Amino acid sequence: MVSVRSVVDRVGPTLLHALQVPDDPPAVADVVIAEPGGAVAAGDLVLGVATTGPEDAAQLVKQSAEQGAAAVLLKPPLAAKPAVKRAAKANGIALVQVHAATSWAQLVWLLRTVLDALADESEDLDPGSGDLFRLADAVASVVDAPVTIEDTNSRVLAYSARQDLTDPARVATIMGRRIPDDVLARFRSRGVFRELSRGRQTIFVPAQRDGTLPRLIVPIRMGGELLGSMWAVVAGPVSDERAAAFADAAPVVALHLLRRRAHTDAQRRASAELLRGVLEGRANPRKAMAELDLSDEPHRVVVIEVTGGDGRDAEGLRLALLERISQGIGHRPVATELGGLLYAVVPDRPGPGGWAELRDALSTTSSRRGGAPRAAAGAPGEIGDLSVSRLQADEALGLLRAELLGERVITFDEAWTALTLHRGATAAAGAKVAELGPLGALRAYDESGKAGYVETLYEWLRHPGDPRAAARELRIHPNTLRYRMRKLLELVPLDLDDPDVRLALITQLVALRWS
Repeated sequence: MVSVRSVVDRVGPTLLHALQVPDDPPAVADVVIAEPGGAVAAGDLVLGVATTGPEDAAQLVKQSAEQGAAAVLLKPPLAAKPAVKRAAKANGIALVQVHAATSWAQLVWLLRTVLDALADESEDLDPGSGDLFRLADAVASVVDAPVTIEDTNSRVLAYSARQDLTDPARVATIMGRRIPDDVLARFRSRGVFRELSRGRQTIFVPAQRDGTLPRLIVPIRMGGELLGSMWAVVAGPVSDERAAAFADAAPVVALHLLRRRAHTDAQRRASAELLRGVLEGRANPRKAMAELDLSDEPHRVVVIEVTGGDGRDAEGLRLALLERISQGIGHRPVATELGGLLYAVVPDRPGPGGWAELRDALSTTSSRRGGAPRAAAGAPGEIGDLSVSRLQADEALGLLRAELLGERVITFDEAWTALTLHRGATAAAGAKVAELGPLGALRAYDESGKAGYVETLYEWLRHPGDPRAAARELRIHPNTLRYRMRKLLELVPLDLDDPDVRLALITQLVALRWS
């Protein structure tokens, strides 16, 4: 069943915003333009093209609901008028607001395309891939030049035939699927991207001294938002008629880009929700493997916390890491955010896409202002056991947060000694073991005179028979260590020759230090 919510999600927030959706709306069947006295069929999406006032809009909502329509689509400010929203709620019909700058004709085409895709999800369509390449060929025939369609980050989404008639810069762009950095810098220095952001209809860039051929560039916009651009490699200045024809293709390309982005966004949301189910132990392992493209091998859950820098800097680093993980592993994202932390599922293997590669990336990653991620990985396990790996990753991250370890990136299995001490210390602290015996007297001396007796005793017990090692940890001379030990034994009665006394003291001191 195709629901109103799935249509809105697929088209995306750039064009549509659901103001009211009832709990059990009818399935969407088709798209119709509302006409006075016109018939509406059950499941129709009704476009209020000619609706002019709140009373007309409310009446349209009421009539559409009576005829079984799935939703009424209106532009602002009508869609958000209280009377219209009340009518939608009272009559149990969905009310969707359309972006003000959207062409109704383009919206009809886009909605019908989306309905076709949603009705046949079993084909696992990737909207925009093949369509965009065919569209690039069509645009190339209009401008009579090889064309690329690129996103706002200068990544190539599609390209036309005849790329053999271009220059080395275009060949490098096609091979690398994005404009090379040096070529990008040259276009930027000529103000190309500044002109794109300003919304110029066409931009002509003359030939350059390095042999780069002229370019005719058109921004791709929808609803005021820059979605990308089209680049044609031309022999020289282009006639006004041909340039206008090139620009006229931009709205059609915009619809394809929106459809492609909406599909990707919906896919990402579904994948992120499934991954959360995996991390919380409530997802079917077989479904997770199939839908998240996880291989049949042990995986680790990695939790990443971005620290340092200001809020925007940390957010930028977190998004960059999410993009890196999403692009490097599988065909769909295997990372999601929970509680301000980034969680990823990665295969426990060396090489591309594995934990070893991600660990290297995390170890060398930092933001422009010095912020760096802390990351902890749970032990490797099967897909059905990833909820356990997630809990292990969280526990290991807790050690990093408490600065009980010197590393920024750690695995649960590597941190077993620290985890053992921390768990033992937590249990001992809960039992108040540090309050037993004469240790309290030493702590009182330290609090009153900063003598350092407790720290001295801890390092002496950690390095039995090796006063030089204990002194190095305390950054004092070995003779100073011996003097402190004599003084503290004068203050409190401790039989340090008794192994049980030493073991009890270690338990108390670990509880103080690690809990």
